[in-house]
Amino acid sequence: MSLPHGDLFALAAAIVDIASVSFEEQVLVDVLEADLHACSHLSVERIGDNLVARTELGRSRRLVLAGHTDTVPPNGNDGARIEGDTLWGVGSTDMKGGIAAMLELARTVAEPAVDVTYVFYAREEVSVVHNGLREIETKRPELLDGDVALIGEPTLGAIEAGCQGTLRVKVTLVGERSHTARPWMGRNAIHRLGAVLALVDDYEERRPIVEGCEYREALQAVDVSGGVAGNVVPDEATVVINHRFAPDRNGDEALTHVREVLAPALGEGDSVELTDCSPSARPGLGDPLIAALIERNGLEVRAKLGWTDVAFFAERGVPASNFGPGDATIAHTADERLERRWLLDTHEALHDLLVGGV
Repeated sequence: MSLPHGDLFALAAAIVDIASVSFEEQVLVDVLEADLHACSHLSVERIGDNLVARTELGRSRRLVLAGHTDTVPPNGNDGARIEGDTLWGVGSTDMKGGIAAMLELARTVAEPAVDVTYVFYAREEVSVVHNGLREIETKRPELLDGDVALIGEPTLGAIEAGCQGTLRVKVTLVGERSHTARPWMGRNAIHRLGAVLALVDDYEERRPIVEGCEYREALQAVDVSGGVAGNVVPDEATVVINHRFAPDRNGDEALTHVREVLAPALGEGDSVELTDCSPSARPGLGDPLIAALIERNGLEVRAKLGWTDVAFFAERGVPASNFGPGDATIAHTADERLERRWLLDTHEALHDLLVGGV
């Protein structure tokens, strides 16, 4: 199967038309690999279902452009459909439009002002343990080296700088069993959840400004469980709480903060267990390449409130930001779509960066 040339919007539609739900990216990666191998100015390596294509021109700086090839399962929107200047289909906004822009740049910019690494990676939409970037890092970490990185997550053509970190804790409250006919002889652990949930509901989020970007933290209960039987006062109840934290805090500091918020509702025997933590990433807007991209194209700059793989690159010492043509507010929905203008504007800005450099 060959992909279209000369029409970026048609290229995006063709990529959307190749199903690539997480763990099922092989067919799309096969097609991308064949296309990239036809570019004599690139070295191309495949690691599992991940592709890395690189220029090796000896430039003084290297830019990493990265995007994930997988999508969430379709919701009645499998396959591509074009209506005028709108492309409909699962993955169109998150993030096959970005993949199309990357591929077109890789094809057409043979002598960029900076060396470029194009990373097409698998399994971003599932647990981080399966993330293709981690697979590349394990097997060929040097392929991910660079001075700055841009991730093609949907931002409607704005720079969404850095990202917030995210953690989850499992809060376990203890009680004492008794018969529900004699509840005064026990202690109801489920009832005790009320105090914890009240603290979460009343949480006043911080809005720190980091490198000129305002982040907005959040604390939310996302799962509750408990109960033994219909006639037993429960002696244990749990609530899972998610905390999104700004990049002026690391994971340990964020966990300490959550413990402090919940402390008034906790007692002897209760526990707060960290079950998952993904780090935040500072904006990194001081890099000359990012500054040039923003200034020459008049881009809006805002904080990334969610978590993305910019944190992966930040952990490796590579400043990173999110920049893609899609609209995050419609990602993963039945109405997922991509407008032609969004795609062309993003591609034009990236093309200018690659050709013009700093």
